Amino acid sequence: MSHRADASNSLDDRGYSGPLIRGQNPATLIEEATRNRITNSLYWKESCFGLNAATLLDRAVELTYFGGTYGVAMKPTPFLCLAFKLLTLVPDQEIILEYLNNAGDEFKYVRALAAFYVRLTFDPDEIYKTLEPLLLDSRKLRRRRKEEYTLTYMDEFVDELLTKERACGTSLWKLSARSVLEDLDRLEPRESPLQAELDAMDDADQEMQDVRF
Repeated sequence: MSHRADASNSLDDRGYSGPLIRGQNPATLIEEATRNRITNSLYWKESCFGLNAATLLDRAVELTYFGGTYGVAMKPTPFLCLAFKLLTLVPDQEIILEYLNNAGDEFKYVRALAAFYVRLTFDPDEIYKTLEPLLLDSRKLRRRRKEEYTLTYMDEFVDELLTKERACGTSLWKLSARSVLEDLDRLEPRESPLQAELDAMDDADQEMQDVRF
């Protein structure tokens, strides 16, 4: 009961005095119906009680799939429960970047969890700067959907976070288009990681034409 009460208190804006994300209690970035499913779930009650930013990592490295809700009862995945727990903790960005990069290099679902949190909480330009390098991560991921598991890849999931309106059963706040942020000088134009190879191919083609003529 105390854990349920603690969760309820964190969602009560009248008593909330912690950090705000875009002017609101971070825990409310996930829809109320989903929050209720999370705080009523067995995983939340048994595995999320008393976690802090450090001990949550111990839970995150145990993940073997990601997703939102599943089954007829729309049960929340452990992934979504841990994402919600992060929203109630609001750890420093440096900690999330440690999840994303150092821990994420070894544990791919830790990286996916951190990427999801980044999309929910970071500023628009920081979202692009932080997530776009992960488009080079092609590791396989298992996603739990309503009735089955499906195969996807880290880069596909990151692209989903950057371009879609929903991910993991959660509405994503509207992200400014990259071109808009470039026009505002908040982002440098993105250069494809393959650009160097393309430039080399163009140079080789030009050399071939010069030899012919």
